[in-house]
Amino acid sequence: MVKVGVIGAGKWGMNHLRIFSELDCELAGLADINLKTKELAKQYNIEYFQDYKDLLDNVDAVTIVAPTNLHYKIAKDCLLKGKHVMVEKPITLDPEEAKELIDIAKKKDLILAVGYLFRFNNAVKVLKEQIKKIGDINYITAAYTHSTKPARKDCGVIFNFGVHLIDILNFILEKKPKKIFCKKHSYLSKDIEDAAIIILDYGDFIAELEVSWFHPLKRREMWVIGSKEKIFADLFEQIVIKYPIEVSYDKVMHKKEVNLEVRKNEPLKDELKNFIETISDKNVNNSASEEYETTQICKLCLKSANSGEEIRYE
Repeated sequence: MVKVGVIGAGKWGMNHLRIFSELDCELAGLADINLKTKELAKQYNIEYFQDYKDLLDNVDAVTIVAPTNLHYKIAKDCLLKGKHVMVEKPITLDPEEAKELIDIAKKKDLILAVGYLFRFNNAVKVLKEQIKKIGDINYITAAYTHSTKPARKDCGVIFNFGVHLIDILNFILEKKPKKIFCKKHSYLSKDIEDAAIIILDYGDFIAELEVSWFHPLKRREMWVIGSKEKIFADLFEQIVIKYPIEVSYDKVMHKKEVNLEVRKNEPLKDELKNFIETISDKNVNNSASEEYETTQICKLCLKSANSGEEIRYE
């Protein structure tokens, strides 16, 4: 049985603890610099460590649920100690650091996974299957918003929210943008952006992404507009609706929309279950390799926003 530890016991780290306690694995320890989380470890009857390095002798694998700016150092230490790692998104803020972690994992034959849980969201899986049936893609719009107070300090909204939308597009389209343009603004903080509009140019269509930390509504939405049909996906409610509408300058053909069947699931649970099963099966498939691209695109979004120029993505 895989022995797993959790590094970081914030709100999301608490979800990791809960789910691992329900899975077919041994939840062996918790590491967090906040001594108050020692009580949380007691609730799960596991060992507590203030220094994550002390946890590593007790486990086969770890999940890293720490602030983004700490991901690289913690993940590198864990990999060098021979531990399988799942790090919450983004893997790092620097694509070159991400590449280094991927190389270490490959050399040591270890699993390095990144927490892009929307890949395990059944609504996204339905969306991925359906876009093959709607004709040529004309354009895509997406929004990932809600109100966050106080403002985060470890990264901006592009790496926090935008990274999810970009990864979803990488997953469902299986292609990368050719050009990137971004505008951002800082309202809640002077140091990092908390609202941004991203335009990804794929050559034959574009995708427009809205991300915000201070929108009044919690939105996880995507529209994919095809030449034959249109699809709306609410990724939070796990609802996917197909609109069989064809539009041209001389006619509009309407048919009744179709609510597609989505088996609702808890994406994080399926994601962590997959991590454990991959270790148990000794199937070393480093999903982090393709996530390097997501980190690179986010970095280029910031470069575009800072320069005011469109960036070509090679």
